[in-house]
This record gives sequence, C-alpha cells and structure tokens, in this order.
Amino acid sequence: MTGVPLPVTTSPILRRPGSKPVFSEQRSGELGINNDEGFLFPAVVNEMKGGSIPMHGAAIMPSPVLLWRFKVLLFLVWGISCCKIGWDSVMRMSADLRDLFLYEAFLYYNPLLLVTLMVWLWGVNLWVFAQSSVSYAKVFDLDHTHLTHWEIWKCATWMTIIVPTSMTAYLYLYSHGEVSLAASQPVMLYAVMLMLLIFPFDIFYLSSRYYLLRTLWRIILPLQAITFSDFFLADILTSMSKVFSDLERSVCRMVNRQVATIAWFEADSICGSHSVAIPLVLVFPYLCRFFQCLRQYKDTKEKTSLLNALKYSTAVPVIFLSALKYHVFPDKWTNFYRPLWLLSGVINSLYSFYWDIARDWDLSVFTRIFKFKAPHLCTSLLYGRIWVFYWVIGSNLILRCTWTYKLSAHLRHNYLTVFTITALEISRRFQWIFFRVENEWNKMTAKQNIELSTEDVPKEEDRLLGPASHSV
Repeated sequence: MTGVPLPVTTSPILRRPGSKPVFSEQRSGELGINNDEGFLFPAVVNEMKGGSIPMHGAAIMPSPVLLWRFKVLLFLVWGISCCKIGWDSVMRMSADLRDLFLYEAFLYYNPLLLVTLMVWLWGVNLWVFAQSSVSYAKVFDLDHTHLTHWEIWKCATWMTIIVPTSMTAYLYLYSHGEVSLAASQPVMLYAVMLMLLIFPFDIFYLSSRYYLLRTLWRIILPLQAITFSDFFLADILTSMSKVFSDLERSVCRMVNRQVATIAWFEADSICGSHSVAIPLVLVFPYLCRFFQCLRQYKDTKEKTSLLNALKYSTAVPVIFLSALKYHVFPDKWTNFYRPLWLLSGVINSLYSFYWDIARDWDLSVFTRIFKFKAPHLCTSLLYGRIWVFYWVIGSNLILRCTWTYKLSAHLRHNYLTVFTITALEISRRFQWIFFRVENEWNKMTAKQNIELSTEDVPKEEDRLLGPASHSV
C-alpha cells in the first residue's frame, strides 16, 4: 500500500532537525488511533498504549537547547580548569624566573590568540552582512560553497579551545620539570595549524582554504589585476604585522631548538630581540600593499592609487627608525633618530586616518549596513545613530595613533602593552570592515543602476528610425 507521510511534530525528541518525514505503510485511518496520536511515531504510540515495542535511539535524542547548555557548561569547566592549572603552574616558579618564562610563553601563543580573535570578529562581520542588504558574496566574488558566519564561529571555537589548552600544558609541564615535553607543545600546535591550512584533501573546508591560500599568493606576487579581495585581505594583514613578526620569532626559536630555554634572552642572537628580521617582517605587509597600489595604477591610471601607495610607504620609516635604536649609539638615537621616528609616526597615523574617512568609507550612507532586513535590537541601537558616527571616527583616530607603538621594534619588551594594542588594532580593523564593505557594495549597486538606466535609454538612430517618429 502506498506510503503516506504522517504529520511530524517539531519536537526535537521525536525528530532531528533537517530529517526526512516519516512514512508508514498504513493510512492514518488504519492505525486505529485518533488524529492527535497521528503526530507521534508508532513506537511512541505503542509506548503510550502500553505496548512492548521499545523506542529507538533516535527517538530519545536530547533537545538542542539542552545540548547547548551542556556544551556551555563544559566550556566553562574547561576554561576554569585551564586558568587554575596555569596559575598554579606559574606560582610554582621562582619570582625571578617567572617573568622571563611568561615572556617566552607569551611569544609562542599570543599570535594564535590574536588570530583567533580575528576569526571571531570576522564571523560577526559576516553575521551583520547576512542580516543586512549587503551581499558580501558578490563583493568578494564567492561561490555558493563559501563559509557562513556559523562555520566561521565553529572554527573560532575550536581555536579557542586548542590554543589555551596547549598553553596550559606548556606551563604545567615546564613547571613540573618536564622541559622536553613542554618544548614540544608549541611545536606540535604550529605543525597541526600548518597542516590544517595546507591539507590537500577535501575535508575541513577545502574550497575556502584554497581561496585563502590563492589570495595570499596573489598578495605576495601582485602580477595580475588587483581584485577587491586581494587588497581587502592585504589591508587586514597590515593590522596583523605584529602577529607575523611574533610568528617569525617563534618559528626561529623552534628551528634553532631554543623553545623552553633562556637562550632567547640573548638579544644579539639569531632569534633575539635585536634581529634584523623583525623590521623586515613588520614591513612586509605594507610593501605588499604598496606594490598592489602600483599595479592598480598601471591598470587604471588613477592617481588615487599613487596617493594610496604613498600612505603605505609612510609606515616604512616608522619601522626602520625604531629598529635603529639597537644599532646606533644611544646619544645619536635620542637626539636625532628618535625625533624622526616620532615625526614619521604622526605622519603615518594622520595620513591613514584621513584615508579611512575620505576614501575607504562613505559617510553619506554611514551605518546603513546596520539596517537589517528583519527587526533587530542592533538596528535600533546602531542604525542612524549619531553617536556611532562620533565613536567610529574618534576610536579610529586614537587607535591609528597607538598603532605606531606596535610597529616600533624597540618597544617589544612591553609585551602585555603591545598585545593589548594589537588586539585593539584588530578591533579597529573589525569596525573598519563594516564600512569598507558597505562602501564597496554601494559602488557596485550604483554602477549596476547606471548600466540598467543606460540600457533603457534608446540609441539616437533607433529613436530617429523608429515607427513612432515616422507617420505616413
């Protein structure tokens, strides 16, 4: 007899989200039950009627709300445990060794913590784009397999769990005398992260990883026309130049077997704080963006591309003048190079701030991106509010100025301050993304509207030769 779909309740206990309707070989009238009972699986009906047929495992699945609460509880227990174990491990060390060891441990793990923060905030960006009328998939020319904000947050959640767990294990093992095992923790973490990024098989979002790697390659070698994705990601990389510098320091010490040792404290060593590799890595994202602007000028002949290239070039003296402190006499640094460093920092900060306001953002449609398609609290709080206008401009100016601190190699020893400023810079870039993508989407829609209006206007010869112009 033809199977008839039974009405299925939305209860998560009876049906898993996204599952197919349940079919029965009997019609509802043949079941011998009333309509209310028709909303239950036969096993449930028999259980209610005193039948002996047991419920299947799928029918006793806990509700999504219960699972969510259980996951949150596990996450809190994990976080408290990591904090407790890490604190106890640090307190076991002597006071003179404690600060030096924390400085080294912070070097290995703070880059990945900052990358995790960036991934979380990027997920928030995508969530806002999805709620508003901005089609970020068209802006970035993404296919239908691109990651949603939920998938981005899933990746960020795993990173939030794995990185602090490895750091806790590193602190615990070192404080208990297991130095070799402690040294293996950051090495294994970096190796796993690298393998997940370049893994060639179709798992763990292969298409998205390939898109990221391809864009990075286009940034490093701008031999082709520059797309919006190319210079957008390159701009984000300039905000993470300190992250790349610390990654280079960490890998250098891993290669030279200096992990969990105090050899790094020798400033003049190959992996020391006076290494010439530090300013070279710091300046690399800015040079990539600089050559992108030159390539864009070659393709478009727009003079604004040259002015944009000039903006990125102003970061070069900030970085190298700071690095000179370790290679010149102290008096010469104080009397000559330090004033130049301060002047170049002011020029870079103000020029970058002006470019954000005048070029990257469109203040005429400011905060329109927070006008969601459905009623939402964010819309009432952010859309059309004048305080958002002042907050974004004011915070952008302040954080542009403090960003100079991070670019300065001679201030690296204040690692907690530098970490805080780098995190604030990533937050500034997070809010910059909203209005930069909004501006690009407005340009795309305006261009499309102009093209459509041009197609609607009849050509001159069509108008003259049309039948309406010639009455016989």
